Amino acid sequence: MEILASLGSLVCGVVILWIIVKLLALPFKLVWNGIIGAIMLWLANLLGGALFHTTIHITVIKALIAGFFGIPGAAAVILWDLFVK
Repeated sequence: MEILASLGSLVCGVVILWIIVKLLALPFKLVWNGIIGAIMLWLANLLGGALFHTTIHITVIKALIAGFFGIPGAAAVILWDLFVK
């Protein structure tokens, strides 16, 4: 009977640990996406200005899109700015 109680405690501990890890992973993912999005927008301005003589005016909305969605968001902002502008 002690083995069953120990197994139940182990399973409960693993579930609690899994929930804590999942809750803490979201802020780190958002920070990582923000860093990657900002680097992509900066590189687009750097390379676009040097090679194609065009720059992207970075606004709060564009920064939030690139920061929240990461690489796909930054690519969408860059493409939107190049083709719609």
